[in-house]
Amino acid sequence: MSEILLGLFRRFQLTELIRYHNSTVVLAVFSAVNGFISIALMAAVALVTRAPFIFPSLGPTAFLLFYTPTAPTASPRNTTLGHLIGALAGWLSLVIFGLTNAPPALAAGVDWPRVGAAALSLAATSGLMVLFRVPHPPAGATTLIVSLGLMPHLWQIAVLMMAVILLTVQAFVINRLAGISYPVWAPRTDDP
Repeated sequence: MSEILLGLFRRFQLTELIRYHNSTVVLAVFSAVNGFISIALMAAVALVTRAPFIFPSLGPTAFLLFYTPTAPTASPRNTTLGHLIGALAGWLSLVIFGLTNAPPALAAGVDWPRVGAAALSLAATSGLMVLFRVPHPPAGATTLIVSLGLMPHLWQIAVLMMAVILLTVQAFVINRLAGISYPVWAPRTDDP
């Protein structure tokens, strides 16, 4: 995070700000502003389109993209493919357990088919992210959002992925403006 902030301050000639103010406070304000802007943008798109462009796992994704942009988990590849794996694993779990037309677990409560769908979706998401070397922890929340019936339709999965891509593009622009070599797609180094 400090790399991003220092890069932006240098680019916009605001380095005096850190010299005279507590760097933790400056970083906290920067993080808060960036989180506000990124989620407000998604919420505004959701409001205008009446589509689910805002969902809980975007919050931790935004935090990773802006606080640890050079971490492999924050790369565009890991972010996009992690959420795609999570969303599809959640939806396939709904199909397998016959829950595509069931009300969401938050409204109807949890029953045994929902337990199976949630467990299967998280297991599949975790295993596939490791197998394909695209770990992105917030995708674990995405798969539960879908398998618990909050986004049970394929069109909602498409909107979810558009939101992830929009957030990733925003991270690319902000990180590059800051002079951070945020990757175009894959992380600079892959974990084994």
